[in-house]
Amino acid sequence: MNAIANVSRRGFLQGILSAGAFVLTIRVFPDSLIPASRDASAAGDSPLTGAFQPGVYLAIDTDGTAYIIAHRSEMGNGSRTAVPRVLADELEADWNRVKLVQATGDVKYGDQDTDGSHSVRSFFDAFREAGATARLMLVRAAAQQWGVPEAQCKAHLHTVVHTASGKKLGYGELAASAAKLPVPKKEELQFKPRNAWRYIGKPVKSYDIVALCSGKAVFGQDTHMDGMLYAAVAHPPVLGGAVKSFEDKDTLGVAGVKQTATIDSFKPPHGFQALGGVAVLADNTWAAFEGRKKLNIQWEHGPHASFNSDAYKKELQATARKAGKVFRNVGDVDAEFAKGGKIVEAEYYAPLLAHASMEPPAALAEFRDGKVNVWACTQNPQGVQDAVAGALGIKKEDVTCHVTLLGGAFGRKSFPDFAVEAAVLSKKAGKPVKVVWSREDDLKFDYYHSVAAVYMKAALNAGGMPAAWLQRSVFPPIGSSFAAGATYSEPGELGLGFTDVPFALPNHRAENGPAVAHVRIGWLRSVANIYHAFAIGSFTDELAHTAGQDPLEYILKLFGPDRIIPKGELGTDYPNYDGDYAKYAIDVARFRRVTQLAAEKAGWGKKKLGNGFGMGIAVHRSFLTYVATVVQAEVNDAGQVQIQQVDTALDAGTVVNPEMARQQFEGAAVFGMSLALYGEITATNGVIDQSNFGDYQLARMRETPRETNIYIVENDAPPAGVGEPGVPPFAPAMCNAIFAATGKRVRELPLSRAKLA
Repeated sequence: MNAIANVSRRGFLQGILSAGAFVLTIRVFPDSLIPASRDASAAGDSPLTGAFQPGVYLAIDTDGTAYIIAHRSEMGNGSRTAVPRVLADELEADWNRVKLVQATGDVKYGDQDTDGSHSVRSFFDAFREAGATARLMLVRAAAQQWGVPEAQCKAHLHTVVHTASGKKLGYGELAASAAKLPVPKKEELQFKPRNAWRYIGKPVKSYDIVALCSGKAVFGQDTHMDGMLYAAVAHPPVLGGAVKSFEDKDTLGVAGVKQTATIDSFKPPHGFQALGGVAVLADNTWAAFEGRKKLNIQWEHGPHASFNSDAYKKELQATARKAGKVFRNVGDVDAEFAKGGKIVEAEYYAPLLAHASMEPPAALAEFRDGKVNVWACTQNPQGVQDAVAGALGIKKEDVTCHVTLLGGAFGRKSFPDFAVEAAVLSKKAGKPVKVVWSREDDLKFDYYHSVAAVYMKAALNAGGMPAAWLQRSVFPPIGSSFAAGATYSEPGELGLGFTDVPFALPNHRAENGPAVAHVRIGWLRSVANIYHAFAIGSFTDELAHTAGQDPLEYILKLFGPDRIIPKGELGTDYPNYDGDYAKYAIDVARFRRVTQLAAEKAGWGKKKLGNGFGMGIAVHRSFLTYVATVVQAEVNDAGQVQIQQVDTALDAGTVVNPEMARQQFEGAAVFGMSLALYGEITATNGVIDQSNFGDYQLARMRETPRETNIYIVENDAPPAGVGEPGVPPFAPAMCNAIFAATGKRVRELPLSRAKLA
């Protein structure tokens, strides 16, 4: 349950608010998760560091400024704008008088790990309730001051108006009196109807746009403290390796280098721990990087030195051809296959991928008197607290994580290993230390997106539709980063576009095979949906062509009748992106709508295909959002691909900021194209081969789609994700377009390896 508390007298936002400010907290997670020591009933007039009710905060100062604490990280995803605007709308606030304060890492703010495309989804209702509560309290304060019934008073754009007389009071004038009122019960609140929303559903630029464009925005790489040292860490080149010995004489001779220090290697599983290695500490980054080059380190590589990508690929593909653990089973696939008929088999492969965000990891830490302050470009400030506390043997409460803006992240910065390095080195050096990762560090020591081999098989009936459908996915799971020896995926990872295939299939089985991880495996934008959508979206197109049918019409037939798919059909413990299935059930009609809309806008069926021009379509649901993408591609005689047009239709329920949603899906087209064209991380004897953008390329401007159109389906359904769902359907739509243009089927990524000429 969400709960509101009036904490105006407890000293929150010290140094920002004046006396008499009005402050509310919003509890945003279940009572069972609240530590007993932080129970609000035990709290008096305590400061921020004392006992208090967990929550996210809204404050209205006596000058009328409304402060909203942004408890999620901003990396271009728009959460710092979208989530506060939900509250501001119900508050009937003037957005120009709202200021955001970035939260530090703390359990009182609920879930702060900004990934999984759920910032708006998870906090929409809570923030509406907070805004409506504050609005009612301000109205009551005004009614009491005027001595009139509150029913005669109405909030309007940062003021309360007495409708009978026209008298007005600003929120700042009412703050002190509102702060003395009890919090109304939820049943007393009157939420604004949808047609009265001022901000929700209306496009707006980022709250940070001026700071970003003027160079005033502070990212992890921008942090600074007087007297700090810069650190560059030489990590073990093979996962799990350790330092045997090292010589630093030449390093210490580099001007600016102050010292070297070792960081212990992790104990499996690695989780959020630092990789270990030798750090060079200097008074500037150039000296730190130059000093690192001159280190003479002897490494103990460990068992992962046997990891070679080509051999591993064959191993995964061989496993994918064998029976695996069953996670979804409808009908009797084996019996149908035994009948013979037209059998179609295909194998798909997607390699390891790196995040390669524009800003590599960076963190500044100061250890003093048993406590640590960390400044980091992190998606997961509470994870920073946990990992730093564990590494230094101190209490989590003694770690304060300050969150900067993130120059991209895509999931990498949910892992706080670089912040741990800074904290450990600060304790060793007795000074503030800023750890800076180079681009080479970022690519060679990432938490990679998993490699995968997917096997597909179908038996087609007389009408060309699948009478039986078998799918098998094999990939080292993310769980291997947190449980040593984990080789099978959990339902949560398989529920990312694999066990939730929405087609009406009379006989359908989904299996998972084992795979050993030889590198750190982590989250990357849209996660396992990338390779699952690639395989299923491509296989669907293959079946359509095998049956001699139009791919769009084939997909619409596969959906079957419009219906809500019962959760019981979706296999073992289907997690549904942690969304309540009663609220976020899989709706085939919504699938059909986005598919038809994208095709209609793209002009499907109106252009001649072949001779180097093709159109491809793919549809996918991820993070509770329905997406269909049509790609129009040209392939020249040299086999070079140019994307002429991309048309994407999405149904994400209630969209708070359509402008940011469009930006996310436009960016997803470029991101998806980069992955499809070039994305590939390989290893030789356990060492990652790629080191910079020369050998881990991103799509250049001339290669990106020439025209990208985004169509948002208006829907009153609850809000769903927008940051990640645009990525999964892009690669299969692109590869399907290439087949339509050339007749050549792409089953392995990246496309740079394909022979299309």
